[in-house]
Amino acid sequence: MRTLLLLPVVAAALTVFGPTRAPATPAPLALQDVRLADGRALEIVGDLQSAETVVVLVPGVDTTAKNFDRGLAGVQRRAPAWQARQLHAAIESRGAHNVAVVAWLGYHPPHGVGLDAAREDLAAAGAAALREFVARLPGERIVVVGHSYGSTVVGLAAHNLDRRVTDIVALGSPGMGVEKATDLHTPAHVWAGTAANDWTRRVPGLKIVGAGHGTHVYDPAFGATPIPVTGVDGHDGYFEPTSEALHAIAALTTSTPAAASRL
Repeated sequence: MRTLLLLPVVAAALTVFGPTRAPATPAPLALQDVRLADGRALEIVGDLQSAETVVVLVPGVDTTAKNFDRGLAGVQRRAPAWQARQLHAAIESRGAHNVAVVAWLGYHPPHGVGLDAAREDLAAAGAAALREFVARLPGERIVVVGHSYGSTVVGLAAHNLDRRVTDIVALGSPGMGVEKATDLHTPAHVWAGTAANDWTRRVPGLKIVGAGHGTHVYDPAFGATPIPVTGVDGHDGYFEPTSEALHAIAALTTSTPAAASRL
């Protein structure tokens, strides 16, 4: 497990893929191409080099390098690093030891639920960075999980993510930028779950004049496979150890893609 905060590119490369972790061919994660700049953060849980499956968590609004480990306002369950650790623990509890989980803050999310959060400019920039990052990952299978505005980033990236991405998961999503899951134009299986008391349910499921993120992903009309969210509390409860959503993601991650589609 490593957390990279406020990284210059060279230090990032040495810290994550240092001399004891020789890159495979083709070289995974050429960080100078991903351009991890100051203020961005990366957490790796598990052995990334030997992982057969890699899960990438993309966080949302108000996530910064400063709260990446401790959570917005000091609330731990909001911290992407903590979320990655919970998911990895749930995966290992199923007997899978060939999975790495990466919490990725390789873009600048909106600050606060204002105009930037209603628009997709920052999500589009994040989508471009996410595509580059995922393309550099090792492993035979990749699962991408977007939480909150992070799911909008994933939605905009979906149509040309690496072909190894078998599953895309949207949690507490304000929308993925499209009206239907088929509009994502991805061969990956699309999953979605939003807790009953998640505030994003109050966001209009519209996209008008450059604002809004499209249909609510939990709406059956959207066409995503539901992730169980019974008992999930609010917008930040999806990665709690007792969360049904957490264990469902662990299950689909450790299943074959065909079996996962039947969960």
